[in-house]
Amino acid sequence: MKGRESGMPEEDAWQAFYDAECIVRKLDCVKDPADTIAEFGCGYGTFTLPVAKRTSGLIHAFDIEPDLVALVDRKARDAGLANIRAEVRDFLKEGTGLPPGSTDHAMVYNILHIEDPIALLQEAYRILKPGGSMSIIHWNYDPSTPRGPSMHIRPRPEQCRAWAEAAGFMFVRDQDLSECCRYHYGMLLMRPDPMPDELQ
Repeated sequence: MKGRESGMPEEDAWQAFYDAECIVRKLDCVKDPADTIAEFGCGYGTFTLPVAKRTSGLIHAFDIEPDLVALVDRKARDAGLANIRAEVRDFLKEGTGLPPGSTDHAMVYNILHIEDPIALLQEAYRILKPGGSMSIIHWNYDPSTPRGPSMHIRPRPEQCRAWAEAAGFMFVRDQDLSECCRYHYGMLLMRPDPMPDELQ
């Protein structure tokens, strides 16, 4: 199931919106050199390759578009990166298929305008280790941005935070991304240690 308004512009235009190295650094996507990452919607690999260069752990890069997954695979090979596992998967309908508590960080970028954002965030919570983190970026709530979903479905930062907290996450911080990308906001959250009902 494709998310609503999920179309991508041409790759050159898309890449021009971001300094991806700056984003993955500021959002602490890799804290340990062996961290495992899950990326919900890898697209052109804009963030996949920069994060893969920062860890020896596996990068599970999911997208529903076979052509984009094949492109990320090719880019990974060309860059000599053996730790990227790009997979065609309808994670909105089927989840990621990863075991519970198996990843250190989840990347949820430009996707929370989907119909059921809490379900996606619950899947991110499920696959994260206790103490694992999740970074979110999205287009600013501003109709003058050059891309981004329609304003009536575009979430404000406080809405993303509320959804993530409803899924069980603990808010860590908002992150100023102005030096990385002019048109986006970012935030970092974490999965707390298991609640009592999770221990049963």
